[in-house]
Amino acid sequence: MSPIVSIIMGSTSDLPVMEKACKFLDDMQVPFEVNALSAHRTPDAVEQFAKGAHERGIRVIIAGAGMAAALPGVIAAQTTLPVIGVPIKGMLDGLDAMLSIIQMPPGIPVATVGINGAMNAAILAVEMLALADEAVAERLAAYKATLGQKIEKANRDLAEVKYMFKTN
Repeated sequence: MSPIVSIIMGSTSDLPVMEKACKFLDDMQVPFEVNALSAHRTPDAVEQFAKGAHERGIRVIIAGAGMAAALPGVIAAQTTLPVIGVPIKGMLDGLDAMLSIIQMPPGIPVATVGINGAMNAAILAVEMLALADEAVAERLAAYKATLGQKIEKANRDLAEVKYMFKTN
């Protein structure tokens, strides 16, 4: 089994956030890899990774980074693959990371999800893959069908909550 999604994080301290992407990809049966690379501490390794990802069969890259959050943009600058940036909450509640990731120059786009939004990054990656893979599309549709069920259950639970002036 070869990976088709690569999850990259600036350091293993980002794993508690990024593992949500790992779990979702695992649930969707999408082969993936996980690595730590730093745009500042291992720039040569980042370059090698980004330039070789397509050749290795990677189709989408999810890159999580905090603070200066250069990693997603540095990767995007060196590949034609779609890169999804995950700003990691750290300094300034993650606003610094989010602004770093979304402010890319023309020609170097990075799709950006919310702060600590690794799950949404994985869902977006699966949506991209589903365009060319019917089995992945079916698993994704089944997952999305469960989202409404959660809200329906929440409303049933709320109906049981009693207050003197509650009307429903």
